[in-house]
Amino acid sequence: MAKFDHDARELLELVGGKDNIAAASHCMTRMRFALKDPSKADVAAIEKLASVKGSFTQAGQFQVIIGNDVADFYDTFVGISGVSEASKQDVKSAALQNTNVLQRAMGAIAEVFAPLIPAIITGGLILGFRNVLGEMPYFGPEGNQTLASLSVFWTGVYNFLWLIGEAVFHAGIPVGICWSITKKMGGTPMLGIVLGLTLVSGQLMNAYAVSGATAADWATHTWNFDFAQVRMIGYQAQVIPAILAAITFNYLERFFKKITPSVIQMIVVPFCSLLLAVMAAHFVLGPIGWTIGSWIGNIVLAGITSPFAWLFGLIFGA
Repeated sequence: MAKFDHDARELLELVGGKDNIAAASHCMTRMRFALKDPSKADVAAIEKLASVKGSFTQAGQFQVIIGNDVADFYDTFVGISGVSEASKQDVKSAALQNTNVLQRAMGAIAEVFAPLIPAIITGGLILGFRNVLGEMPYFGPEGNQTLASLSVFWTGVYNFLWLIGEAVFHAGIPVGICWSITKKMGGTPMLGIVLGLTLVSGQLMNAYAVSGATAADWATHTWNFDFAQVRMIGYQAQVIPAILAAITFNYLERFFKKITPSVIQMIVVPFCSLLLAVMAAHFVLGPIGWTIGSWIGNIVLAGITSPFAWLFGLIFGA
C-alpha cells in the first residue's frame, strides 16, 4: 500500500485538508468525500494524480475514481489523514448539507426507484419481444400476419411471456415501491411488501377493468360496512397510490413504536400500522393518488398532442 503514499498525501491537501472532510468512504472503484466546503477541492490538480482516473460530484458527494485498487488507496488515505472510517450511508448523510431541497427530493426519488430498474428493464424487453410476436403483422406469405398466428409454438411463447410482463408492470411496480420506500425510511420491509400486495390483490377489481365496469361488477367488488360502501379497486401499475400508502405506513409504524411498550411492540406495532395503512390506502389515499395520476397523464397527453407539445416536452423531458 506504500505505493499510494504520495498520491494519498497529495489528495488530502488537494481536497482542502482533514478539516475540510466531513466524512470519507469508498465503493468498488471510487473514493467518496462529503466536503464541508466543496469549493476548496482543486479538481484539476486532483485529476492529474497518477492514481486518479477522474472525478465528479453527485448528490453532494465529491467522488474520485481510483479503480480496482481503491480499497488499498482508501486504507492508505485513512492512515495518513487520520480521518475516521465511515460507511457510504455516513457520507451520504454528511453530503446532504451540500444539496438544496430540490436535489434532496430528486435524490430520494432516485433511491426509491433505483432498485426497481432491473425489473423494469427486463419487463420492457420482454413486452417488446412479445409485441414482435403477437402485435406486428409483418410475416407470412403476404406479410400481413404475426408470428404467433403462424405458429402454435410462438403462440405459446407469446402467452407465456405475459406471465413476467404482468408480474413486473401490474403487480411488481406497486409492491416494489412499497418495499423500497419502507426500506429507505427504516421500516419493516416485509410489511411494505404485504402493503403493496394489498394494492394489487386478485380480490380487487383490476385497475384496467374499472372504466368498463357495470353495476353487476360493482355488486361483487364493494365492501359493505352498512353505514358506508367502498369500491374494491386494484391499483395495478399505479405509482402515486403506492407512494402515498408506503409513506403513510412508515409514519404510522414510527408512531406506534414510540407509544407502545417494548414488551408488546412485536404484536401491536405491525398489526396497528399495517391495518390502518391498508384502510387509508383503499379508503382515501388510493382514490386521491389515482386522481393525481390521471391529471398528470392527461397533462402529458395534452402536451404530446397539442400545438404546445414542445413546451410539455421541455417540462417533462419528453
